[in-house]
Amino acid sequence: MNLERFFTHHGLSENPFRAEEARHDSVFDRLIRSSQQHPDFEKVLGRVDRPSAAVVLGEKGSGKTAMRLQIAERVVRHNHESTDARTLLVAYDDFNPVLDRILARHSAAMGFRRAGKTPPEKMLEKIRLVDHQDAILSLAVTRLNDALLGVTTSDTGAVLPEDAQKRARKLPRSTRVDWALLSLLYDQPRSGGTAPRWAQIYDKLKLGWRAPMSVSRAGAIGFLVAAALLYGAGFLWKQDAAFLTIMAGVSLAGSLVMWGFWLFRQLRVWKLAKRILADVLSVDRTPGELRSMLFDMRAGDLVDRPWPGQASAATDNSDSRYRWTHRLLAVLRTMGYQGVMVLVDRVDEPQVVSGRADRMKPIVWPMLENKFLQQEGVGMKLLLPLELRPLLRRESADFFQGARLDKQAFVERLEWSGATLFDLCTARLRACSTGEKPAGEISLTSLFTQDVTRDLLVDALDQMKQPRDAFKFLYAVIQEHCRMVPEESEAFRVPRTVLESVRRQQANRLEEFHRGQSPA
Repeated sequence: MNLERFFTHHGLSENPFRAEEARHDSVFDRLIRSSQQHPDFEKVLGRVDRPSAAVVLGEKGSGKTAMRLQIAERVVRHNHESTDARTLLVAYDDFNPVLDRILARHSAAMGFRRAGKTPPEKMLEKIRLVDHQDAILSLAVTRLNDALLGVTTSDTGAVLPEDAQKRARKLPRSTRVDWALLSLLYDQPRSGGTAPRWAQIYDKLKLGWRAPMSVSRAGAIGFLVAAALLYGAGFLWKQDAAFLTIMAGVSLAGSLVMWGFWLFRQLRVWKLAKRILADVLSVDRTPGELRSMLFDMRAGDLVDRPWPGQASAATDNSDSRYRWTHRLLAVLRTMGYQGVMVLVDRVDEPQVVSGRADRMKPIVWPMLENKFLQQEGVGMKLLLPLELRPLLRRESADFFQGARLDKQAFVERLEWSGATLFDLCTARLRACSTGEKPAGEISLTSLFTQDVTRDLLVDALDQMKQPRDAFKFLYAVIQEHCRMVPEESEAFRVPRTVLESVRRQQANRLEEFHRGQSPA
């Protein structure tokens, strides 16, 4: 029997159990607002208007990505309903560019020959908390600037008030300077073109005239021109040559002073840019771009700022990132945002990680710090692979004291019961209904013969443990039934024998998978 004929008979427009990845699941897209969520979902979500931390461990296919998408949908819905207490959503789930930049900088510092002989896990140990903070700040600042400039993105960006540009111009100068400096450090437009975008942001914030060169350099050139003209005039007209010579000398001296000021500021900006670039590794910024943007700012605006790389005996580098985060939150509040929610996912997918727990650990462990996770106004949602749990359990008491996982809405394992999976699968069936039958009449048991009870299906699904394996199981059951039934047959219900046979096969597959003897 053809699969399409089987589903059409049951009033279904498509196979509810075909997809295995939430990001590409059309059925999940229709269910994302429904109540069919994991029982721990509300615990992990917390309050949208007051973001808080959560740490979740789950197997592949247990629904971490689905949970991330549902959290994102809830935040978007909240932002549409609220205009003065929104939450900025930041998806920190693409680690490849961040890791590539960090490792490339470390490789250059070590020398490529030495770096080529260093195991990847040793290179990954160089990742610091500040690298994650910089990457998150970059994502947040870029979203904010996209909204300010009206740049449309494919994902869910920030939603600013209609008068956002007017509000930005009327902000106190100190707030506008903070916004500009955040952009200078962290703005990372997807299309490139940092210089034109910086000019737009600078103009929107009304920070003053952007000269093509610094004032001191322009003044120096002006004095030189005046000196040359005055000295030339003394020879041409032979009148008051001594006076003109003195004036030319004064102009030349003024030019030298101005050149001195220009060189002094050039040196200060060069040193500041060098220090920033040496410490900010996860943001793509060239020395020339950074120096140019720093020169656009007034000299006074660059004084007493928490620049990266200014660690002292009393503070570490992360302190400057916490201060920049506070300033970002202050800017966001002027635009109707009360906090930031950061969704961390797919840490096992970067090319350099290749799903290995020992390579995930140096990426994730720096973020397991109570001070970082408990930042006021910042909700870190860490959706992590279950392979990290054995490594986590082997950590010392000092590590757990620093991480304080008891305060982070910690879910040690994302588990599903058979009853919850049964309800989830029934919801997917109803989402695929063509409307020929009332939704209440559609249930998972309606696909099977009468001797297949709800309790039997719940027990079978309980062995699958998680949504992806439950969908694979049901897909295999239906496919096996259709394979065994002729096309002209009217047997549209799956018998118990097929269910039990496939159940044993899938249970064996899962057992071999957990032993590492077969792929998923």
